[in-house]
This record gives sequence, structure tokens and C-alpha cells, in this order.
Amino acid sequence: MPVKNLIKSSVLAVGLLMAGSVSLAQAQDIQAEQVVIAHRGASGYLPEHTLPAKALAYGMGADYIEQDVVLSKDGVPVVLHDIHLDTTTDVARKFPDRKRDDGRYYVIDFTLAELKSLTVTERFKADSGKQVYENRFPGDFAMFEIPTLEEEIKLIQGLNHSTGRDVGIYPEIKDPAFHRGEGQDIAKTVISVLEKWGYNNPNSNSFVQCFDWAETQRIRNELHYQGKLVQLLGENRWGAPAGTDYDYLKSGEGIVEMAKVVDGIGPWLPQVISGLGENGKATMTPTLIAAQRAQLLVHPYTLRADQLPKWAGDMNIALTAIFDDAGINGIFTDFPDQVVQFLARNPAS
Repeated sequence: MPVKNLIKSSVLAVGLLMAGSVSLAQAQDIQAEQVVIAHRGASGYLPEHTLPAKALAYGMGADYIEQDVVLSKDGVPVVLHDIHLDTTTDVARKFPDRKRDDGRYYVIDFTLAELKSLTVTERFKADSGKQVYENRFPGDFAMFEIPTLEEEIKLIQGLNHSTGRDVGIYPEIKDPAFHRGEGQDIAKTVISVLEKWGYNNPNSNSFVQCFDWAETQRIRNELHYQGKLVQLLGENRWGAPAGTDYDYLKSGEGIVEMAKVVDGIGPWLPQVISGLGENGKATMTPTLIAAQRAQLLVHPYTLRADQLPKWAGDMNIALTAIFDDAGINGIFTDFPDQVVQFLARNPAS
């Protein structure tokens, strides 16, 4: 059943702190049942997965900041959305001869030093060079580099230290089967880094997510990771990892099976809200109802102010459906400031 909204908006806390109305200790209490997850950082404003985008998301009051993690040729976890480089960097200009036969440039073919020589831009289409979101940060203004996972952890933990807040991390293990085929164990490598930095128990302020159900089970049962786990849900038509059947995982039986392993699910937003009913309220899917019945956290992806669901006329309509109607626990968003502000304006008792 829908959970009770206990959020204490960090925007209000920061405002009160600046006005001298609360102490730093009081302002740091941002733990909530409804959380704001900065999708690749504040990626609606700065290029995704750059340290400036993560710092901006932190300043906007996000509760968690996401890291998509892939491995370099020399086995270093770096933060990029996927295993390719050619739609977010200038790799084609700097290393024109390093593409594979399929025409793509792969992160795992480059050392960390080589990756650090690249410039990160707003995401663009490889064939035309046109930005995917044309009104976001101009590609011509690129001045960013690829961060390592440890660099990002240092940034967030450093800000936690200097602000007194406790913002969490939300790393995704990207394409473990691909990495295994290249001779690298990404899950083991990433889990080792997380445990080094204290993200190693159920109380750690972090979630580890993965689309590969077999790998999620391996992380828990073979690698014995004790932190919080989230199973991401896609659609089979997108090309599911071998051994992962999203139709099954979305079913009541699949939900029950996942609940034995993970703490929550990360579904595509249409998998949990199918639209608005005649009463204007969110129509909850059987997947959402089953997940809530199983007491799994539900953190859907991705809410974008510049690419809203067809049923949502604006962000307020979308967020009312997500939080107030459906009782969803958190949302991945490119615009964390707008979600934080909504929750500050609409506290539930």
C-alpha cells in the first residue's frame, strides 16, 4: 500500500539554516521515505556524469546522486552512462583509429590516462552530432572530463563533511556480461571500491542497481554484498541481458522472487503508472501494487521536465501522480531542484 510521506525538504532546511532558524545538525536530517535521486547528476543543467553536474545536484538538495559505472582498459571504475564513448565525448576526433568494426568507441579499449584526455559534452547523436536535448548545456561550451568512481565518492563525502548533510550514492553496475566477455569482473571491482569507502552494510547511505537479474543475485549471494540492492526493470524488447526476463520480473511471482534478494526495484516509469484515470488520479499498475505489497522500495526512472510522460501536462501533475497518488518512494530525475521544491511545497502528514 502507499507509504506515508515523511520528507523534510533540504531546500527548506538550507533556507532556514541560512536564516539562522535551525542548526546544522537539524538541517542535516534528510532521510525520508520519499527521496530525490539525481539521475546522472543535475543532468538537465550540466552534462551528465560530470563532477560539476554532481556538485550542482548536491546543492539542489538531492538525497541520492547516481553513478553509472563502467571499467577502463586498466580496470579502473569510471562514471559514464554506458560502455560507449562516442555520444558524450570527443573520442572520434582525438582517437579516430580506435573504433571497433561496428563503428563504436568502447570505454574498455582505453586506459584511464587516455579517458582523462577526452572532453565530455552534452549527449549528442553519433550520426548527426545534434544534441539529444537541444535546450540543455551547449555542446560548444564543453569543458568537462570523465570522473572515476572514487573521485565522485570523494566529492560527495567531502561535501557531506563540509555541509553536515548525508547525501547518498546510487551506483549502477553497467553491462556485466559485456565486461566479463572482455575479461573483467565489473561487479567485483565496483563492490570492492564501495566497501573500501564504507558502503558495505544495510545502513550505508547507498543503493547498488543493475539491470542484469543474474548479476544482481550474484552480487548478493556470491559476492556477499551486504548493502542495499535494487533490481532495475526494463522491457524485453529493448534487449534484456541473457537470463533476465523482465515480463516475469514485473509479474506478481517475479516480485516475490526479487524481494528475497533486493531491497527495491527501479522500474521504467510507465511500468508503475500507466496514466491518469477519469478522476485525475494516477492509475497504478499491477507491478507497483505487487511491489508495495512485498514492501519493496520503488524508485522509477526517469522524470524529465523537458520530456514529460504524455499524461502529464507539467511537472506538478507528474509529481502529484508519483508521490501523492501512487505513494512511490522516490524518483530518478534530471531536474532534482524541481522535485525537491515540489516535496517542500507538498509535505504529507
